[in-house]
Amino acid sequence: MSSQAEVIVEQGRNPWKLAFLTSMADYIDAGSIVAIGASLAVWKTQFGLASSTIGLITALGPNALAAGIGAIVGGRLGDAIGRKTIYQFDLLVYAVGTLLFVFAGSVPMLIIGSLVVGVAVGIDIPTSWALLSESSPKRSRSRMMGVTNILWNLGPVGVLAIAVAVAPLGSWGPRIIFGHLFVLAMLTWALRRGMGESLRWKEKAGSDGGNALSIRAIRELFHRASGKAIAFTGGVFLFWNLAAGTNGVFLPFLLRTLGAQSQAGSVAIQGLGFLCGLLSVALIFMPLGDTSHRRLMFAVGAALQAIAFLLFAVLPLTTPVAIANVVLFGVGQGMAQYPMIRVWLNELFPTSVRATGQGLVYGSVRVVLFFWSLAVPVIASVGVATLGWLLTGFLVISGLIGVVFMPNTAGKSLEEIAAERA
Repeated sequence: MSSQAEVIVEQGRNPWKLAFLTSMADYIDAGSIVAIGASLAVWKTQFGLASSTIGLITALGPNALAAGIGAIVGGRLGDAIGRKTIYQFDLLVYAVGTLLFVFAGSVPMLIIGSLVVGVAVGIDIPTSWALLSESSPKRSRSRMMGVTNILWNLGPVGVLAIAVAVAPLGSWGPRIIFGHLFVLAMLTWALRRGMGESLRWKEKAGSDGGNALSIRAIRELFHRASGKAIAFTGGVFLFWNLAAGTNGVFLPFLLRTLGAQSQAGSVAIQGLGFLCGLLSVALIFMPLGDTSHRRLMFAVGAALQAIAFLLFAVLPLTTPVAIANVVLFGVGQGMAQYPMIRVWLNELFPTSVRATGQGLVYGSVRVVLFFWSLAVPVIASVGVATLGWLLTGFLVISGLIGVVFMPNTAGKSLEEIAAERA
């Protein structure tokens, strides 16, 4: 990377403003997932949804299939035509999807809205993460990427706070929730128009000339080093997301329908978990993520999450158990899998296929989550304990992969990491 570009990346371009604007992708990502989850019980009463339809709405949307497809396509386009180019249209598509929820009068509108929102969220995520990581100082990359995780936790907190307030309004509740996401999406789109392109992408990844099907890029993606990155990050992310995706979408539904919680009570409990995650990112991950303590931090966080769902496996689903679950899972996820996945996805792929690699891993995991989401309501109907054992097992596997195969990349520039891996 040229010395001029390195100076700009290390010192300029108001990095915290950039971190906030790129991280809004995570606010609307997690916010959309939880908004659907917080609305399921209301929609079930309003539209008479069957369990299969509930599974379809959640599986098709931002939590799974549509987001996966969007990430795979958007990641490749972000590398081929630029990160900023994606920002010029994706949030407009997202806004259309939220309006379908706002004015939903039938089940097909819910399904189509879930699809549109999911695709738009998927397109935004890999390009946002790539742009931020490429503009972050090497000794503060985890701290800067931590902002994305703070917004990812803040999105659900904001959505669930609104959900608690509008719970007495019945069918108007979901309309207000998605209306707030529409307003934020349009504001973010307007503010992003003044953002610049990634200097690293302009210097090293623009050689494809807009060719999304570049053979050179595809060959580089499956080079030995990138192939290992796909296997490692994909393994950690897949097994973690099977648990986290279930928690994000289905927890309020499970608490209300199986745990005898009210609508307001169920979303308030889930909101506590995301608030714990936000604090964990800010107070633990951001100070330690760029240091030699990564492995220990990750191991502790992974263990806390596994314990959280072990409670569901061995204890009845009561209010104290639910609160213990969300606190343990929130603190654990804020210092382990998800914030570290964001860092690794940017550290372990070269600039020319950074967004492509992220999109492939993120998208593939969300596609798998599509099939899992179809099965969750059926598994939950058999018993919460069965679901608890499965989620505990997934989290143990994810944690072990991360601890055993964690790369030594803390404090190194993206170019230094690429040279070592090559």
